[in-house]
Formats: sequence, C-alpha cells, structure tokens
Amino acid sequence: MFDASPEVLVRAAKIKLLLFDVDGVLTDGRLLLGDNGVEYKAFHSRDGHGMKMLASTGVELAIITGRRSQLVSERMASLGITHVYQGHASKLPVFEKLVRDLELSESDTAYVGDDVVDLGIMARAGLAVAVANAHPLVLERAHWHTRAEGGGGAAREVCDLIMHAQGTLENIHREYLMGNV
Repeated sequence: MFDASPEVLVRAAKIKLLLFDVDGVLTDGRLLLGDNGVEYKAFHSRDGHGMKMLASTGVELAIITGRRSQLVSERMASLGITHVYQGHASKLPVFEKLVRDLELSESDTAYVGDDVVDLGIMARAGLAVAVANAHPLVLERAHWHTRAEGGGGAAREVCDLIMHAQGTLENIHREYLMGNV
C-alpha cells in the first residue's frame, strides 16, 4: 500500500507532530480571487478526514503558512487543529518555537511542503515530505513524496503513512469496517 523505504517508515514511526504548509499542500496552490477581493480555496475532504484520524491517535497537527486567510482559520477549526500559524513568510522560527513549546525534538516532527519556502523546515524535520507536484528542489530534498498532488489527497497519504508506521491504521480501518465510527 505504501511505497516507502524502511528508513522512511522508521522516521514516520517516531512522529508526534505533523506540520503542513497550506497553499500547494492542503490546496492545489491556485489562488482564486473574486471580484470583491474574497479569496477562495478548495480543500480535499479525504485530507481532512485523514487529519482527524491521525489526531485521534495522539499525533499533534499544525499548519504554518505565509498567507493569511479566514477560510483557513475556519477549516482548521472544523478539523480541531489548534496550532495554526498564518502570515509567516519565514516559517522556520515558528517551527522552532512550536517544537520547544511542545517539548519535542525535531526528529519527532514531520513537515509537508511544496515550494522552496518550505526547505528550511524540511531540512530540520525528522520526516520531510513533498507533494507529488512540488518544486523539483523540494522533491529532491524530501525523504518521501506523495503520489497525489497538493490539494488532491496528498495530506491523507501522509497521515495514512504515519498511522501505518505507528501501527494504528489497521485498527482505525477495522473500526470503520465494523461500523463503529
């Protein structure tokens, strides 16, 4: 089910905090602006469900994005994600502070990115993931990359990979198969 090396699975098994970029990772990266200046984004429902399932296993979730959007705040709130950092062009200081605040080591973290602004965190995270349509330099520097493109189920793949590596995915699937969820 997972095209991941043993090294990637070992890294994924250690994850206690999964961080995402937004534009290009949780969305397809396009910025849709209406005549009234309102920004629109499309999120994949499977990504959101994967994030909820992973959170139910005890893994913390966070986003760090350079842009600000009320829509992102609302979507993350609907998923129960409380670590939401918007408007941070320089993402690495936010990452460092969050790791300190949660009393984790960098090897306990995974980061999913798509563009060169994500490379600083990717270089420090225990598991660096690039979405399938990421910038070539990001793909080159990632430990693993998804089959799906950003906004098209890539986040779900990462969540499933971590749950698989941590031995929690099968139990979650069993609950759905039994109709207990």
